[in-house]
Amino acid sequence: MPVYLPDLAHCQDFPAVGQALDEPDGLLCMGGDLSVPRLIQAYQQGIFPWYNEDEPLLWWSPAHRMVLTSNDIHISRSLSKAIRLNQPQYFFNRNFDTVIKQCAQITRSTPGRWIHDEMIAAYIALFKAGQAFSIEVEVNGQLAGGLYGVKTDFIYSGESMFSSQTNGSKYALVGLSAYLRNIGIKLLDCQLYNPHLSSMGAHLIPRNQFIELLK
Repeated sequence: MPVYLPDLAHCQDFPAVGQALDEPDGLLCMGGDLSVPRLIQAYQQGIFPWYNEDEPLLWWSPAHRMVLTSNDIHISRSLSKAIRLNQPQYFFNRNFDTVIKQCAQITRSTPGRWIHDEMIAAYIALFKAGQAFSIEVEVNGQLAGGLYGVKTDFIYSGESMFSSQTNGSKYALVGLSAYLRNIGIKLLDCQLYNPHLSSMGAHLIPRNQFIELLK
């Protein structure tokens, strides 16, 4: 039986996240646009866009959210040794465009391309509005990795990360966690389950708990 999916072309507000589908998990609505006000509205409500360039604009709020508490990041012995050896240097918001375009070039296991030109332009506009962030990591003066995401009052949402050297994205996650601790942000929203993030201490929490933390 076809499932009705609300279309944002006909309304200004997102549906309540509790209306998200069970299958596919978290699909909430479609349509609308990727304007700065719309994206801010989405992230403040625990919603994010995710769609391939040949699909309609889809918005998601999964039943369980992958999060990393900034105090509880797991740094393995091998990663700790690599950090001591390589002394990575961190740069915040130095070149957002480079970071998101590097993330867009990653070869992924799933088909399609979700960091496409429309998404890139939207998040660059969000960065210029002061609502997105990036971190770059250099080792011996060479770009090693980085990540970008979106800021809300109490939570940072990581969108994507990349490595151009061994451990590059791990260095970025370690640096971001330290930065969040320093500014009093306890939680990094990782959105969806990922074994790489799980190995570094990220875990799933129910959607309603995540929404409460957003407040």
